[in-house]
Amino acid sequence: MILKGEHLFITGGAAGIGEAIVLGAVKEGAKVSFVDIDEVKSNALVEKLTKEGHQVQFQKADVSKFETFKVGFDSLVSKFGPVTIAVSNAGRNSYADAVEYADTEWNDFFALDLKSSWYLAKLCLPSMRAAKYGSIVNISSIHGRLSRPNFFPYSAAKHGIVGLSRNLALDEGKYGIRINSVSPGTTATPLLKSYMEAFPDEKAHALSVSPNGRFGSPEEIANVVLFVLSKDASFVTGADLMVDGALHARYA
Repeated sequence: MILKGEHLFITGGAAGIGEAIVLGAVKEGAKVSFVDIDEVKSNALVEKLTKEGHQVQFQKADVSKFETFKVGFDSLVSKFGPVTIAVSNAGRNSYADAVEYADTEWNDFFALDLKSSWYLAKLCLPSMRAAKYGSIVNISSIHGRLSRPNFFPYSAAKHGIVGLSRNLALDEGKYGIRINSVSPGTTATPLLKSYMEAFPDEKAHALSVSPNGRFGSPEEIANVVLFVLSKDASFVTGADLMVDGALHARYA
């Protein structure tokens, strides 16, 4: 129960790593509020966990647009009270050629994958500063340190999340607020599984270069996130935690 008494707010909580964080957080004693654009999955998750006796709520919100994000956030806070811990998890992939990539694609992608982490901080920090307490984790990626061809928009955004988290840790430390990033490696989310099923050669290669011969699970990423959010990690701030089964070590 390392999160007992906490109110966790997370973006993109309906599936994949976000869902694993929601499931893990309630088991660790937290109240959980999340936003997502998938109403069907979100409502099903809330219904399941509520029946199990957990305090969970959801609002549909587009986190790439501040005003709509704020409406959803304010509604959730009005019911469960100030957020004490938070995770910026919502995002998507973007693979492109630098010449062919359009301005609109760049702006839309970065609004979701990078700017939304700033928006989350903008919404959560006022009450955290007032309480002189809080912890935020921004989900980055192994691509925040190393990458592969044609991943330039995604890699740039994930580098940005690491830098944003480090600087906010410097700025908010005086308020007793910790801010970190977590960088997953190849993780067996539903999205990755469908991709690997469509491209078996890619799956075989990815497994062959994984030092321990397997992909991570969303639950393994969530376990690290929950620890970093908790008081057990009280001296961890400004860090980027690689959770990748040593993949970055192979390519160091």
